[in-house]
Amino acid sequence: MNEVLTLDKIAACGTDLFDKNKYVCSNEFANPKAILVRSSSMHEMELGSNLRAIARAGAGVNNIPIDKCSEQGIVVFNTPGANANAVKELVIAALFLSSRKIADSIEWAKSIKDKGAEVPKLVEKEKSRFAGPEIKGKKLGVIGLGAIGAMVASSACALGMDVYGVDPFLSVDNAVTLPSAMKYVKSYKEIYEQCDYISLHAPLNADTKEMVNAEALAMMKKNVRILNFARGDLVNDEAIIAALKSKGMGCYVTDFPSAALIGVEGVIAIPHLGASSPESEDNCAIMAAEQIIDYLEHGNITNSVNLPNLSMQFTGGAKICVIHRNSDGIITQITKMLANRKVNIENMESKSKKDWAYTVLDVSGYQHGMASEIKKVDKIAMVRVIR
Repeated sequence: MNEVLTLDKIAACGTDLFDKNKYVCSNEFANPKAILVRSSSMHEMELGSNLRAIARAGAGVNNIPIDKCSEQGIVVFNTPGANANAVKELVIAALFLSSRKIADSIEWAKSIKDKGAEVPKLVEKEKSRFAGPEIKGKKLGVIGLGAIGAMVASSACALGMDVYGVDPFLSVDNAVTLPSAMKYVKSYKEIYEQCDYISLHAPLNADTKEMVNAEALAMMKKNVRILNFARGDLVNDEAIIAALKSKGMGCYVTDFPSAALIGVEGVIAIPHLGASSPESEDNCAIMAAEQIIDYLEHGNITNSVNLPNLSMQFTGGAKICVIHRNSDGIITQITKMLANRKVNIENMESKSKKDWAYTVLDVSGYQHGMASEIKKVDKIAMVRVIR
């Protein structure tokens, strides 16, 4: 029986996909075959010897020790696009929140509840305090054109905005989803200098951490409104606060509030609601479960963050799945071992992703103990045999 550990609440529509004759899901296993996780941090967690796959029900994987998983031959999946619409809808709401001072006006309205008959007059007198610009015709810069960024760009174009987009790593699949009206630019600098609104959808890594800092803010328009529904560390909080206090920017809306940001005038702090919709949670749970099942039962990899996508039909007597370093000579050693044992390779595929590679061999004549022999080859992290 395959044990699947759930570190967070995972929608039942996902866990119900596991065949109860093959799998059991629980939040108490010590050494599971697979893990389903949302936001729980796994960096201090011991990764057991049985662990073969981790699926993050969401896009970001900064809560998972990716390098450690790769070294131990553990495939890490995420669910890109599953929560894209939920985040996109909140980003569009944030465009209006940042422009029309809606949040401030609602709080002010609560303060006059006890004014009785004076309320209508007070409303008419004070409403000008909360006036703000319409978004139609304004320039929106979208940084990062993955599933969410592409949807934001399309919706903003439909709302009449002049949309600019940038993504140094734009994939062909995402490129075809971009609206024809969007202007694709080649640098962040063009976005910073031209746009009235900037929406961040970049992944968090060494190159993007605190990409919005004092230097970047100095390039931007005086009343720029920045929306961050990607990762909190994409911006430098101190630089944002300084820019707001000096009237160097108009508003900052973030789904990742910090103690420093809360209560600062010009900051609209939302408590990480981007993917908090029942539809999003269901989509993420289903995709995560399907990826684990396909990998454990068929050796196929889809949407892994540490290994390449690879799917191969099963036609032989056994499928040998090997996770190894992306180094010369490893595949040669494996095929030589099989040839010496007179094992016939019916089909083989191998793909790499940065430092790691995944090789799948569909063979006939597999013999017991061969997986252990292959595992002894230097720079091989994991060998699985599916029969």
